[in-house]
Amino acid sequence: MSPSSRPEGELHRSAQRESIPAGAAAPRLHVESVGAGAPLVLLHGWGMHGGLFAPVLPALAQRRRVHVVDLPGHGYSAPLAPLTLEGIAGELDAAFAHESEPLDVLGWSLGGAVALHFTATRRRRVARLVLVATTPSFVVRVGWPHAMEPRTLAMFGDELRVAHRLTLQRFLTLQVQGSDSGRAALAALRHELFARGEPSREVLDAALALLQSVDLRDAVESIDAPALVVTGDRDTLAPAAAGRWLAAALPHGELVEIPGAAHVPFLSHRDAFAAAVGAFLDAR
Repeated sequence: MSPSSRPEGELHRSAQRESIPAGAAAPRLHVESVGAGAPLVLLHGWGMHGGLFAPVLPALAQRRRVHVVDLPGHGYSAPLAPLTLEGIAGELDAAFAHESEPLDVLGWSLGGAVALHFTATRRRRVARLVLVATTPSFVVRVGWPHAMEPRTLAMFGDELRVAHRLTLQRFLTLQVQGSDSGRAALAALRHELFARGEPSREVLDAALALLQSVDLRDAVESIDAPALVVTGDRDTLAPAAAGRWLAAALPHGELVEIPGAAHVPFLSHRDAFAAAVGAFLDAR
């Protein structure tokens, strides 16, 4: 990836892929890196790409090497079929095989489910875990009321097949609904949505099916890494109640609930988010 410049506030294009050891296969994931220090991996949500984290990067990269990932089929990363949590975890293994020390991993929304699975199945690889506006199950199940009804997500999939651009744009509105800084956050989301091209309908369908199938409740108690759960009290996609459950169920979980925030607290409440995450990652 050749370095070039981008406007202030966007992802630093001077960030480059980490060097790959001789004889190792090149990773399929697109990763951009900035800063110096302990490694921190950022994983985005459904239908988006890593560029969405650009506004919070300067704060996160002050004392650590931040690796911003495009999930398979999103942004500049190649698709993965079938798309599964374990398959994505394998791609992360390949992308960060050169890292000798454990990773801090931050996952937002769908990226949070990836981070949960990665940490539960690769315990020695993760030092600290940050879960942002995410949940062990995105749909209502027996004993799990803190989520969307399955028919709501299924209807969303039907709409995708008819008009996927308009459906993606409507999804952005749901992410900021109720937030007391929703207009600015929505503008940032719209600015980044197609900045790295459009994910295909096939990728969006596969990722939506993954959201519908994910149920990581049984895996949570096996995670022994220190974990921070960040939730917004106005989040309608990953309700605050799900975040409270996660923080209580994780053996070493902490909760930060940001008043007035919805599904994208790192955009709508950037300073509060950066302060909470920075303090957690620095407490070693």
